Amino acid sequence: MSATGLDVFDRTIHLTNVWLDEIMTTLPRDRQLAWHALGAVLRTVRDRVPLNLAVHLGAQLPLLVRGSYFEQWRPSDTPQTWRSADEFIALVSAQMKSAKPVDTVEAARAVFRVLSHHVDPNQIEKVRHSLPEEIRSLWPTQRSSAA
Repeated sequence: MSATGLDVFDRTIHLTNVWLDEIMTTLPRDRQLAWHALGAVLRTVRDRVPLNLAVHLGAQLPLLVRGSYFEQWRPSDTPQTWRSADEFIALVSAQMKSAKPVDTVEAARAVFRVLSHHVDPNQIEKVRHSLPEEIRSLWPTQRSSAA
């Protein structure tokens, strides 16, 4: 039986929960924290990569995640030019300030693993290679299985 009465909603809820469960294998078992981490990392990556890659990545996300990804996006302000892992982590941390404290580097790695597991590997490689080397070092290079 459908939980919402609409297959598209049931599917995106299911897929989003799968992604959050995978993030929670690394982070504390807190669905809200996993949701905040997922959105913060995705939006920070979105704002750094070229416009076409940001749009193509967004198209591959579950519908609920896609909404968070595109929330408050200003394409005319992208791509941003920060280069270091410290700047990346600071931007993610700033977006997560209302969530429980968490190791932001581990949060980023958890989200990157989920993306590598669920998004087309060619798209992931394009996004990874558009990021500065310090950020690529946080992102696994191989498609990982569910952690």
